[in-house]
Amino acid sequence: MDLPPENEFCSVCHGNFHIPCQANCSHWFCGNCILQVWYHGSALQPCKCPLCRRQITLLVPSEASSRQRQSPEVSDVFTRIETYNRLFGQHSTGLLQKLQDLPFLLRRLLREITDPQRSLPFVIRARVYLAAFLSVLYVLSPIDIIPEGFLGIIGFLDDLIIVFICFLHVAALYRSLLVFRHGSPS
Repeated sequence: MDLPPENEFCSVCHGNFHIPCQANCSHWFCGNCILQVWYHGSALQPCKCPLCRRQITLLVPSEASSRQRQSPEVSDVFTRIETYNRLFGQHSTGLLQKLQDLPFLLRRLLREITDPQRSLPFVIRARVYLAAFLSVLYVLSPIDIIPEGFLGIIGFLDDLIIVFICFLHVAALYRSLLVFRHGSPS
């Protein structure tokens, strides 16, 4: 989660990662490289991923880079990443963008919840657990908005919709936490 895959390189500079950042499309870049892509495009809108062409609305630096923040070069890149995340991190251009970001956010959240070295704020952790518990309770409950016994597969779809809404809610919570962590000046 915190480091790019081994044997990979930055797709912008084609070199080893320097201050690696993961975009909301799950691709890794050097922090300075992806910011250069943004600067060479329109600084008024988020850049697009050079690999998949998805809009990058969130950049998450690796934990190893965060530990090197005392270095002036790393500090400068982190300041520019924070600016980028403040400008575009809260923006989700619609349901399609949220759906595309869902695997990235849920995968990072799951790893963060299960990693004993990391700690989510209690309020976020409680809201995630409560949303998961309530959606499981709804799915297992014999009382449904559209009962399965009456309408079959259509009744099952309302259970899937509730779980899907839960995932979207949890992903939005985690996105706001990431924007707060990596978009506010430290």
